Amino acid sequence: MSEELESLLAVLDLEPLEVDYFRGHSPQQSWQRVFGGQVLGQALVAALRSVEERQVHSFHAYFLRLGDRRAPILYQVDRTRDGRSFTTRRVVAVQHGQTIFHLEASFHREERGPEHQCEMPDAPDPESLPTWLERMQPLMSQVPDDAREWLRREPFDVRLVTDVDPLSPGERPPRLDLWLRVRGELPPDLWLHQCLAAYASDLSLIDTVCLPHAIGVLDTGYQFASLDHAMWFHRPFRTDEWLLYTQRSPVAAGARGFASGQLFTREGQLVVSVVQEGLIRPVRPR
Repeated sequence: MSEELESLLAVLDLEPLEVDYFRGHSPQQSWQRVFGGQVLGQALVAALRSVEERQVHSFHAYFLRLGDRRAPILYQVDRTRDGRSFTTRRVVAVQHGQTIFHLEASFHREERGPEHQCEMPDAPDPESLPTWLERMQPLMSQVPDDAREWLRREPFDVRLVTDVDPLSPGERPPRLDLWLRVRGELPPDLWLHQCLAAYASDLSLIDTVCLPHAIGVLDTGYQFASLDHAMWFHRPFRTDEWLLYTQRSPVAAGARGFASGQLFTREGQLVVSVVQEGLIRPVRPR
C-alpha cells in the first residue's frame, strides 16, 4: 500500500467521541481548503458506523460553508429510520459552531430483482495511457509549489482518456473520461470502497463543466465550489481495481454547472452513478 493511500485511509478513520458523534481531521495542505470529496467520505464513514448488515445504496449531500482545514470537523449522526428493508441516516458536519455540510444516506438489505444497464463507452486500456503525473510533468512550472506537492501525493492513480490540457484546455465538449484506482491493495470490505469512491467522485466533475468555456483547473478568474452531490451504488466493486469514470455536463447557467458521472468496472459493469452541481463564479477584479 502506498504512503498516499495510507494517509487517505487515516483521514477517513474518524475518531469516536460519543455514541453517533465523531471527529475528523484534514490533511494540512496549505494551498487548498477542505476538499469536498474528503467531507463526503468522512460523513459516509460516520453514517456507516451506525448501520449493520445493510449496504448504502444512495446518499444526497449539500455543501453549506467552506471548510477550515486547520480545525477538526465534528460529525453527528441522526438515526432517522430503521425499517424492514431500508435504513436512513442523516449526518451533519460542524466547524466553529456552524453546520458546513449535511448528508442523507439510505441503506438497503440485499434483495434480488430485474437487472439492466447502459453500455460502457469505448476506452483504451488504462495501462496504455500516461499517468496524471506524467501528463502534468511538462506543466509543473505553471503550478504553485504547494499544489505541486499535492499532485505528487494524490492517492489515486488517474489516467485521462480524454486528451485535454488541465491548465489550458481550450474550448471542448463537456465530456471527460478517465480511469482511476487507488495506489495499493485493500481489504474487500465494500463500505471502504464506497467511501473511497465518494472521495474520488468529487475530483473532476466541475472540470467537466468548465471544458466548453476553456477554463483551467487553476484559473484564478473563477471561484469554484461543490454545492450539492448525490451518489447511487448499484453493485459491489473495488477501488483498487481500474474503474472508468465517464462524466458529462448537459448545462451550466446562473454561475452554476451541472454534471453527471458513471463508474464502470473494467468488465463493463455500471457500479456507481453520480450527479453534482457546482459553483463557477467569475471573480470581479477589485
